[in-house]
Amino acid sequence: MNKISWTIFTVLIVGVLSLLVIFSKNTDTNVSKIDTNIAQTANSQNGNIGDHTKGSSDSKVVLIEYGDYRCPGCGEINPTIEAIVDIYKDQIQFIFRNFPLTSIHENAKAAAGAVEAAGLQGKYWEMHDKVYASQSDWEGLSGNDLVDIFSSYASDFKLDTAKFKTDIASTAVNSKITYDQALGNKSKLNSTPTFFLNGTKLEPAIWSDKIKLESALNDELNKVGITPPTISE
Repeated sequence: MNKISWTIFTVLIVGVLSLLVIFSKNTDTNVSKIDTNIAQTANSQNGNIGDHTKGSSDSKVVLIEYGDYRCPGCGEINPTIEAIVDIYKDQIQFIFRNFPLTSIHENAKAAAGAVEAAGLQGKYWEMHDKVYASQSDWEGLSGNDLVDIFSSYASDFKLDTAKFKTDIASTAVNSKITYDQALGNKSKLNSTPTFFLNGTKLEPAIWSDKIKLESALNDELNKVGITPPTISE
């Protein structure tokens, strides 16, 4: 790719990121008949990008998080959720869905796009954790600077950065984010992070407290006859 072509390509990517930053309406996504409490498979509405999950896909206990990568509270709780999911990985299924609050977090949707693009190359959770951990590095950036920092993360994960940039700009990635938002809207979300455990919305007092969240998980596991994991202090 010559210099002129690369410049044009970069301008196009920056333009698409700008659209991801400001465009968040779900006018073409109909989830009225969708069960939001189960893992979503790839389909035409979500750009053929299914839910991102961890843990046991067969478990009857499902913990779903709707998050915004620009949300300070989401970034703060992410290490705790990651640790809990690691402990319960054989007993529960964990699902993360995008819910960028674009009216107050201008880079939230662009960040979600970067994570979804990394997912198309098998590095979803790595980029997920990196983007959360580095919020302060990219939250105030725009244009080329925003493209460059997300691309540097992709390079760190040995991704094809040209493909990564193309995927951020893709209809598939935008459709996935829009679909997640539609699911969140159906569940009447108004803040992030929001957690649902087997369809029940968890109060912040529970999900923000590791011990209380573990207790809630244990209660659900016991209800369905699954032995909770042994947690060493």
